[in-house]
Amino acid sequence: MKRRSHGSRPKKSFSIIALGGWILLCEAVGLVAGMFTIPQIPVWYATLMKPSFSPPNWVFGPVWTILYALMGIAAYRIWILGIKNPAVRTNIVLFTAQLVFNFLWSFIFFSLHSIPAAFVDISILWILIVFLVVRMEQLDKTAGYLMTPYLLWVSFAMVLNYSLWLLNP
Repeated sequence: MKRRSHGSRPKKSFSIIALGGWILLCEAVGLVAGMFTIPQIPVWYATLMKPSFSPPNWVFGPVWTILYALMGIAAYRIWILGIKNPAVRTNIVLFTAQLVFNFLWSFIFFSLHSIPAAFVDISILWILIVFLVVRMEQLDKTAGYLMTPYLLWVSFAMVLNYSLWLLNP
């Protein structure tokens, strides 16, 4: 019996519906999170002291839109390997958990105005993403690579969150 390599081909055939569903799920998380975020930018976020490396507000929307799409593609690539596979199920659970913490960050930061609690949330999110990237790469290297920009952005966002905490005690 021939063993499949870690970068093995998906078991299921390509499905534009499933791919679109995963991308839409991720984008929907961003859209709902934006409902908490956008109204608070001119009212609360604009009043915070920010570090010199803080990007302009207009950068966040396009970056998150791209990242959510990449996340959806990565999740789809794992999902098509077959949900009966325990490693696939673990990846889907981790993926779902990180989506929850991703969403919660916006609520905690922008609605509750709790910079320290948001930092705790983003730290948990970062750990989940690291585990997810490593586990995804074991099943599908491309899926892991698609999640890497997200990991890098959340790493930057975590430093920004911590800096905001220091500057706005």
